[in-house]
Amino acid sequence: MAEPEGRVSLWGIEVFLTTAEEGAISAAARRLGVSPSAVSQQISALEVALGATLLDRGARPVRTTPAGAMFRRHAQTMLNAAQEARAELARADLAGLTTLRLGMIEDFEADVTPRLLSGLATDLPGCRFLLDTGPSHRLLDQLETRALDLVVAADLPADSPGPDGREVHALLTEPFLAVVPRGADPATLPMIHHSARLLMGRQIAAHLAREGIAPAARFELDSYHAILSLVAAGEGWAILTPLALHRARRFRHEVDLRPLPFAPFSRSLSLSARAGVLRDLPGLVAVRLRQLIGAEVIGPALRDWPWLEGRLTLAP
Repeated sequence: MAEPEGRVSLWGIEVFLTTAEEGAISAAARRLGVSPSAVSQQISALEVALGATLLDRGARPVRTTPAGAMFRRHAQTMLNAAQEARAELARADLAGLTTLRLGMIEDFEADVTPRLLSGLATDLPGCRFLLDTGPSHRLLDQLETRALDLVVAADLPADSPGPDGREVHALLTEPFLAVVPRGADPATLPMIHHSARLLMGRQIAAHLAREGIAPAARFELDSYHAILSLVAAGEGWAILTPLALHRARRFRHEVDLRPLPFAPFSRSLSLSARAGVLRDLPGLVAVRLRQLIGAEVIGPALRDWPWLEGRLTLAP
């Protein structure tokens, strides 16, 4: 949504700076994990607010106008100041925090989680961090029993009990996709199922049931690596999400990723915490996570599979 006329937003400034650096609206959109139309809308709103044209969008690559070059210097200063202020306020507000118990789904363990912890350690130098990785349903149960303070997990189905007493910050929406052996037709292969003991497996099974589909199955596994290894070997096809390919990335170029041959569906990931306990920290962590997910997950995925644009998205 565009900002009201006359208002300059930090998000608009970040979009402008990213577009100026990338030299293309589509490249800026991939880096930020949003749609090109959202980038164009933010730039237009910023230009209206400032009463000046900042970018020559007809040029290839896109370049700053004289007014844009002047504003760019001030924009970077404003963005840096805002980031420093947020970090300083967070440190002051949470100076007494001595332990933070964080639960993270395993999808992020190789890159997003370590970078998040490194940043939090800098912001909260007196804090001890305890990390628990595991499936979404178990992490959410631990949050409910107060064994964890912050949890990053897949959202539960709509018919599950609501998150009473919790604050929830949306992070990411990703589609379920068909993963098939290179050049293969999934109609000729059995399906390799994700274990129904896990939330993702139950989501897939429920969708297949709604579609009246009962594919032949020889395997039911709970590991992305195991599933993708069998797909790459030609033993069958599977339904997974881009995060599965991100986590088991060595199979990224050994399989084909395609839209589902039936009605699409997706899942969302969120950060959850007990409402009011950690004050502003959950929201600040969610902002940092969106930045990391955009850089580490969405950007690389859209470079490999541009057709995912608009389907694999960061929460606003």
